[in-house]
Amino acid sequence: MERFRNKVNTSGVARLTKFYTPLHQTPQTIVQKIFSLVSTRPSGLCNFLDAPELEDFLGFKGDVDERWRVVYRCYATLYFVFVVDGAESELGILDLIQVPCFRLGPTPS
Repeated sequence: MERFRNKVNTSGVARLTKFYTPLHQTPQTIVQKIFSLVSTRPSGLCNFLDAPELEDFLGFKGDVDERWRVVYRCYATLYFVFVVDGAESELGILDLIQVPCFRLGPTPS
């Protein structure tokens, strides 16, 4: 299940933020934490990462298979970020990110 959707520029300024669960922290704190996770990763790594450190912000998921997972993609100067649980397909979320981006512009980098 999708828990959080975010579009943030490469400077860390949120452009679109949507939460689908109650928060335990302020939205800006969560956006900054997720941005620090994805912006520091090398570009050669995959676009999925398990994020147990988000449990303090979004709530604890008891089962190991149900941990929070961050799925992101960087196009030009924007990071498209989704936080999902174990029930979602990471490739499906990447497709959900990619299709609208390619419709918006001819050649996103």
